Amino acid sequence: MAILELQKISISFGGICAVASLGLHVEMGEILGLIGPNGAGKTTTFNLISGVYPPSSGTVLFEGKDITGMKAHEIAKIGIARTFQMTSLFREYTVLENVLTGFHLSLHSGLWSSVFPTRKHLKTQRGIRDRALEILSFLELIHLQDQKARTLSFGHQRLLSMATALALNPKLLMLDEPVGGLNPEEISMIVDRIQKIRSRKPEIAILLVEHNMSVVMSICDRIVVINFGMKIAEGLAEEVRSNPEVIQAYLGSGYAS
Repeated sequence: MAILELQKISISFGGICAVASLGLHVEMGEILGLIGPNGAGKTTTFNLISGVYPPSSGTVLFEGKDITGMKAHEIAKIGIARTFQMTSLFREYTVLENVLTGFHLSLHSGLWSSVFPTRKHLKTQRGIRDRALEILSFLELIHLQDQKARTLSFGHQRLLSMATALALNPKLLMLDEPVGGLNPEEISMIVDRIQKIRSRKPEIAILLVEHNMSVVMSICDRIVVINFGMKIAEGLAEEVRSNPEVIQAYLGSGYAS
């Protein structure tokens, strides 16, 4: 069953079509790779799903419900979380404090309980802290909980972004170039944690945009390839790898076998 379905979504900027009648679906619990050349429309697609932009046409369905045009905070609240190409962190906050910010959508207490905290409010805060520590432990960041985000390596900053996204308790986790610009050791670390999410939290579906083809081919169940905002191929890794149109548009002759 599809947890996410895009039905012919389109958007243009300044008369240039960034995404054109794109359709794809993400099954519950799968890892779907979304690949294509620079400027193909991958991040724009992420923005359409996560509510940064409303599509000019088409429909976005999540768990069978139409979420087209919903605001970003509303979409996050129903179970769609994402990371960004450029790590989006509170640099002067500690690792733990950053993850705690990810729980803000779960807080329903108002100003009065913040100024005069009730027993229930304090219990909720303790529960949130415990859950944040569990996420850090799960992603093997617990030893860094008191370090400021700006002091972390790029690889650990990417992991912290993933931890903050997991704090939203997502049903769909969207990862935008999680290994871009990292060294081989950091790439291996990120891949390990993605695989850990897959094995320990199989209820979470993952939509992955990534240029590192060895990563995409090794961890994705299916792959969708887009070019100029349009889908040109979809299938298993080997099917996509051998698709002539994909080779010409993106992978290059070195992938032909």
